Amino acid sequence: MPRQSGFARKLEFDDPELARDLFGPHNANLAFVSEKTGVHANSRGAVLTLRGETVELIDQVAEAMVRLYGMLKKGVPVYPRDIEPVLGRISRDPDAPLAKVFEEDAFLVAPKKTITPRTFVQREYLGAIRSSDLTFGIGPAGTGKTYLAVAAAVGDLLARRVKRLILTRPAVEAGEKLGFLPGDLAEKVNPYLRPLYDALHDMLDYQRVAAMLAEGVIEVAPLAFMRGRTLNDAFIILDEAQNTTPEQMKMFLTRIGFGSKAVVTGDVTQVDLPRGAPSGLIEARRVLAGVQGLTFVTFTEEDVIRHPLVGRIVQAYERHTQPPEEA
Repeated sequence: MPRQSGFARKLEFDDPELARDLFGPHNANLAFVSEKTGVHANSRGAVLTLRGETVELIDQVAEAMVRLYGMLKKGVPVYPRDIEPVLGRISRDPDAPLAKVFEEDAFLVAPKKTITPRTFVQREYLGAIRSSDLTFGIGPAGTGKTYLAVAAAVGDLLARRVKRLILTRPAVEAGEKLGFLPGDLAEKVNPYLRPLYDALHDMLDYQRVAAMLAEGVIEVAPLAFMRGRTLNDAFIILDEAQNTTPEQMKMFLTRIGFGSKAVVTGDVTQVDLPRGAPSGLIEARRVLAGVQGLTFVTFTEEDVIRHPLVGRIVQAYERHTQPPEEA
């Protein structure tokens, strides 16, 4: 018979159906909690029993479960992938305002669709964008860093909280020496800025985007075009920021003017700069840590939102590339 852990705590929830949602199908969420924390979590009806080696760890897990249950009671959906970041957030800051993160940024409405953040970190990211003049979203592809930033920018633009929207990214593949490419300026830069246009067109119809581009209300341009400007009353997004040099990053950050908000997104594991060249995003994370008025939000693989088929394809390739087991 396995040895029982030294300390125990029971939580009784007043709504059995919501408790089942909290525990997950076949107690899957509780199994996840046990795996990640070492606290044994078992349920009987709407009663949750936590057993662990220290009172402090049990209390952290209990606080996380109570807070997540509170969100469910208010009608805010809680996804399985929310559990680990909530546990981590509470372990770092027991008084973390989880309710604010879950409730205030539960959704964004764009004219063409409703955009709902799917993970705790996505909600935290949107909260940071709303409350900070400068937000860094750092993490792997597929986590919604750029898409959610564009959604927030479109929302602010349509609500007249800003007067214009500026989207930019470094054109690394061309070395930003666009004169060697065929065509006029738009044709030269479009291949590098296409992902930003795609996000815009997902939220606004093509005619409206075209009209706003023609009027200068929306501007999509390579990063080199930001030099020498001061951008007031604007929502500015720098995408693929891992491919900026430290000088470019400093140049961009010092373009932010009065009444403006900026979001910088990037994946520090996918730097396409020449070998040995430092990344401006990596340096900014080190230099600006602790500076008041800006926020760093870090995404992980847990925040990647994939079509289920894509997930199965990735898993199949991972299995295929694993070395065969030796007999």
